[in-house]
Amino acid sequence: MTGALDGVVVLDLSRILAGPTCTQLMGDLGATVIKIENPGSGGDDTRTWGPPYVLDAEGNPTDLSAYFMAANRNKLSVAVDIATPEGQATIRTLAAEADIVVENFKPGGLAKYGLDHASLLAAHPGLVYCSISGFGQTGPNAAKPGYDLMAQGFGGIMSLTGEPDGMPMKVGVGVADVMCGMYATVGILAALRHREKTGQGQLVDVALVDTQIAWMINEGVNYLTSGKVPVRRGNGHPNIVPYQVFEASDGHVIVAVGNDGQFRRCCRFLGVEGLADTPDYATNPARLENRDTLIATLEPLFRARTMAVTTAGLEAAGVPVGPVNRIDQALTSDQAAARGLVVDVACAGVAGGHVRLLGNPLHLSQTPVTYRHAPPRFGQDTAKILAGLAGPAKAD
Repeated sequence: MTGALDGVVVLDLSRILAGPTCTQLMGDLGATVIKIENPGSGGDDTRTWGPPYVLDAEGNPTDLSAYFMAANRNKLSVAVDIATPEGQATIRTLAAEADIVVENFKPGGLAKYGLDHASLLAAHPGLVYCSISGFGQTGPNAAKPGYDLMAQGFGGIMSLTGEPDGMPMKVGVGVADVMCGMYATVGILAALRHREKTGQGQLVDVALVDTQIAWMINEGVNYLTSGKVPVRRGNGHPNIVPYQVFEASDGHVIVAVGNDGQFRRCCRFLGVEGLADTPDYATNPARLENRDTLIATLEPLFRARTMAVTTAGLEAAGVPVGPVNRIDQALTSDQAAARGLVVDVACAGVAGGHVRLLGNPLHLSQTPVTYRHAPPRFGQDTAKILAGLAGPAKAD
């Protein structure tokens, strides 16, 4: 076994980010992922979401945008027009060879082609069929299109993100899409486990809005418990104080005081140890109640020190502290290198012969992730896959 999902075949009818994130993760774990792309549109929409693009050997942009590459390694690209009878027949044949189908069309959008979950599960009862959509297969909003930004807005996370007196703000990356892909992967793996026991496949119905609401975590349960609507606090924490970004004399540091002992040691470092003995600040509930006055007291003390002095001093005191890195600093850090968070993957026909990608964060001791295929050029595997539909598609 070369990977935990070695031998599993995924028929990937998804595009953009949520579905491709899910199928890339399964590909990293060893599955064979056959990505179906529309020849009429030039493939996955994100192939044109650039610049930046990877350049070919002559310095010309390819169809490998950075956005596309972020979620499409370890896949085989097959160009099929599912709007044609021939294309539909091809997908049905591929589905017969597959263990999993992943799609993110609008609910009901594949029924007219006979490629919906009801049709394919009737023909192949052991199939695990995952449908990813904006609002799910049921409910009053099921027919509405789903985009990451819309999900972040509808699901509440934007109301918590940003400065207290600023506009609601989306998270800097498509986190609703990415987390939906993660939940979809978990659901698919659970369905595979069920199939191992019973032989039965099933529909896995996953929605951007559902998953975004689910990962509201403590703020969601804060509201359900108290009835109070959470508000934006910038970099502050709703339940712990001080737990936020502070300005230093030469940048910014994160201070994450998790208990009263850490607060006392933090105050000692800042030269105001007596602050920890005052009734207004002695306990975390008291600090929450008096957040504004406490932060106003601490801010000038942090501004008077450099990032290096603050980081070294609080680390020595056993208080969680860290820098606010730019992306370049994060990706070139010794920690990122030690954990394999940037990988070079061989890629024919591009400048340098390889592409640089973010590594998979999973570390499995017996079945580690692998990087077998660079993100594919559009349709590059069509001939190979379609020539061997009776079985070779499972070879990776």
